[in-house]
Amino acid sequence: MIIAIDGPAGTGKSTIAKLISEKLGITFLNSGSFYRALTMAILDNNIDFKDEKAAAEFCRKQKLEYVNSRMILNGVDVNDHLHDDRISANASPVSANVEIRHYVNEVMREITKSLSIVCEGRDMTTVVFPMAEYKFYLDASLDVQAQRRFDQGVSQLTLEEIKESIRKRDEMDKNKKEGSLRIAEDATYIDTSDLTIDQVCAIILRQIK
Repeated sequence: MIIAIDGPAGTGKSTIAKLISEKLGITFLNSGSFYRALTMAILDNNIDFKDEKAAAEFCRKQKLEYVNSRMILNGVDVNDHLHDDRISANASPVSANVEIRHYVNEVMREITKSLSIVCEGRDMTTVVFPMAEYKFYLDASLDVQAQRRFDQGVSQLTLEEIKESIRKRDEMDKNKKEGSLRIAEDATYIDTSDLTIDQVCAIILRQIK
């Protein structure tokens, strides 16, 4: 079984997907962690991500593993550093690279061959798992998105800087050549702005059960 959740940053996707996976006893798959891990590798090795061909060739040489819902890059658990500011500032252009997206999609599809999963990202419902049994699109106002990310305490940016960063990222994600952020026709749309995490989870679980 595949439960796919899409939406912009700060809508609660990761938190909700984790809770749903725990309640159903299935694997949580965070697609963003794959792109963030590759962004880390690119930055650490001074690869020019603007050279799309070179960046893609480099990324295909990296070993990505997903163990107990944690990202392992070339044998090292990097999960705790995936939301560092330097990663957040560069993850979107890296994920916009079509060949890198193809590689990540291949890895994620291979992982799901033997697992039931809850996955979240930007194009889970439209590109990666278009045949998912359950599809959801979570949304929220920009102010709410920024406040939630600020409250996570993982960024050194001010609230206004986070807000501007999310606005730019969402705009970029919606205009990607491939894997753009959009609502699948058969996805359930949920505005989480005025809902608690438990309320959103309840809506999703009712649909599944």
